[in-house]
Amino acid sequence: MQDSPIGIFDSGVGGTSIWKEIQKLLPNEDTLYLADSKNAPYGEKPKEEIVRLSRKNTEFLLRKKCKLIVVACNTATTNAITHLRENYDLPFIGIEPAIKPAALNSKSKTVGVLATKGTLASSLFHSTSENHAYGIQVMEQEGTGLVELIERGELQTAKTRDLLKKFLDPMLDKGIDYLVLGCSHYPYLIPLMEELLPPHVRIIDSGEAVARQTNAILLERNLLNAKSGPVRHQFLSNTDNTVLKNLLFNVDAEMEFSCLTF
Repeated sequence: MQDSPIGIFDSGVGGTSIWKEIQKLLPNEDTLYLADSKNAPYGEKPKEEIVRLSRKNTEFLLRKKCKLIVVACNTATTNAITHLRENYDLPFIGIEPAIKPAALNSKSKTVGVLATKGTLASSLFHSTSENHAYGIQVMEQEGTGLVELIERGELQTAKTRDLLKKFLDPMLDKGIDYLVLGCSHYPYLIPLMEELLPPHVRIIDSGEAVARQTNAILLERNLLNAKSGPVRHQFLSNTDNTVLKNLLFNVDAEMEFSCLTF
C-alpha cells in the first residue's frame, strides 16, 4: 500500500486548495483527486444526501486502490466522516473550520466563521465551537452562492465581490479580528477578502493542518511512499475540467486531467 495514491475528494474544485498543501508537504506521494462538481454544492443538501455522495466518492477511490482518503470538503467532513470511518477500513482525514486557533488568539474575543449551511448546521461544528470557543463570540455566516461562483471560475468578478462584501460587513460591524474559512473552496477568494478586510483581521483556513495530519497518519501507519522516481497526480471530474486546470496552472508538478461519469 505504500506505493498507492492518496485519495482526495470534494464537492468540486475547492479541495484543490487542500491538495496543494498536501503536495507541498508530501512531494513524493502519488495523488488522485476526485471532483464531484456535478453535485456541487454539498452545503445546501440534506445530511442523508451528503452521506450518500460521500460513500459514492469513497467507493470510487477505493476501486482506484487509494491507501488513505482526505475528505477535502467541510460539509462532507462534518456530516459524513463518522459514517465513513465506521464503514470503510482505511484512514480518513477530515477538514473542519479552524475555530480553535482563532479563539485562542483573538484579542477582540469575536471571530467570524464563513461556511456552508451544511457545515454550520452540523453537530460536529457545534461541538467544536463549544469545546474551543468558550468566552468567544462566534459570528456564523452562510456563504450561500460562493461555491457556485468559484466552480464557474469567478474569483474576481464584481458579482463575487458584492456577495462577499455582503457576508463580511456584518461580521466586521461586530468587531471580528479573525475570519475562519469553513469551506475548502473559499481560500481561492483570499485575495479578494484581503481587499475587503482591514489589515488587522487575520484569515485562517485548514489546508496546512490537513496536510500535517495526512503526513502524521501515513507515518504512523507505515504508509509513506518509499519509492523514488516520477510522481503521478490524477485529477478526475464529472463535469468540464477547465476551471480545475485553471486553478492549478501555476503548480510545478506533472498532472493528468480526465472527465469521467461517476
